[in-house]
Amino acid sequence: MTAAPSDATGDSRPRPIRIGISACLLGQPVRFDGGHKRDAFLTETFGRFVEWVPVCPEVECGFGTPREAMRLVRVERGVRLLTVKSGIDLTAPMERFSRSRVSALASEDLSGYVLKKDSPSCGLERVKVYGHGAPVRGGRGLFAAVLVDAFPHLPLEEEGRLADPRLRDNFVERVFAYWRLRGLFAWRWTVGDLVRFHTAHKLLLLAHAPEGYRRLGRLVAGARRIPRRGLEQRYVAGFMQVLAQRATTQRHSNVLQHMAGYFKDRLDAASKRELAEAIDDYRRGLVPLVVPMTLLRHHVRMLDVTYLSGQTYLQPHPKELMLRNHV
Repeated sequence: MTAAPSDATGDSRPRPIRIGISACLLGQPVRFDGGHKRDAFLTETFGRFVEWVPVCPEVECGFGTPREAMRLVRVERGVRLLTVKSGIDLTAPMERFSRSRVSALASEDLSGYVLKKDSPSCGLERVKVYGHGAPVRGGRGLFAAVLVDAFPHLPLEEEGRLADPRLRDNFVERVFAYWRLRGLFAWRWTVGDLVRFHTAHKLLLLAHAPEGYRRLGRLVAGARRIPRRGLEQRYVAGFMQVLAQRATTQRHSNVLQHMAGYFKDRLDAASKRELAEAIDDYRRGLVPLVVPMTLLRHHVRMLDVTYLSGQTYLQPHPKELMLRNHV
C-alpha cells in the first residue's frame, strides 16, 4: 500500500487512511450463496492508498454462509428484515448487532465507508422494500441506517454508484479531505492551524458550493470568539456539507478562471491564450478536467505562485487514481 501523505497542517507522521467496507466487495465469500462481489477499482486501484476495515453484518451477526436469502418487508409494525422462504424475522438481532458493531467502529479512525448496494443490511439507499404488490425502492439496510446515524459526516457511498466518474471523484475527494480534517483536530490545534487548513482548501470548497464556502469563511474569520469544541463541531459539519455537494463543470470552470487570474501579469500573450483555451475546452466538454489542471500546475510550479501551490484543489487525491481524467 502506498504511504499516506502528510496532512494539511504539515504533520508528516504517517496516518493510514482507513475505510470501512462491505466484506464481499473485497472478494470475501460471505454472500448468502457463499459467493462474493469483488470490486476491481476498490481492491486493485483505491486499495493501494487505504487500509480496509471489512464488515459483513449478516455473517458477523451469526447467520452463517451459505444462508437463506433475506429482504426488507413492510408489515404493520413497520419495515422488518425477514428471510425470503421461511419468513423468519431477523430484525432484532441485526439491529442489536449493528448498534454494537458501529459503536466499535468509532475506534477504527475511519475516513469513509463503501457499502454493498441493494443489500437489506448494507444498502445505503433505494433498497427494495417488499409488501403488497410490487417492491418499492425506498429502503435502507439496517446496518447502513445505524452507520448513517452514528457518523453523519463520514463519507459514505455504494460500490454501484462509484461506476459514475463524477460520483467516484466526489467520494474519493471527500475521503481524503475528511482524513486531512481529522488529522487537523486529532492533535493540539490552534486557531492558526484552522486558518491554514481552511486557506489550503478554499478553492476546493469554492468548486463545490460558493455559498457554503462563504459561510465557512465567516466562521473561520470569527473563530477566536467561539469556544474551541463548538468551533470544531461547526467547522467539521460545514466543511463536509460543502464537499457533499458535487462540483459542477461550471463551478470548476469558475475556479480555473479565478486561478488563471494570478497569471495575467506573469505570462506572455501566447501562454495566456493557451490557458484560456484549455479552460474553455473543458467548459465545453471537449477535454477532461485534468487538461487545464495540468497546465495550471505547470505555471504554478514554474512561476512559484505560493498561494496556489498550497491549494489542495490542485491535487485533492493521488494522481495515480486518474479520477480527473474522466470528469
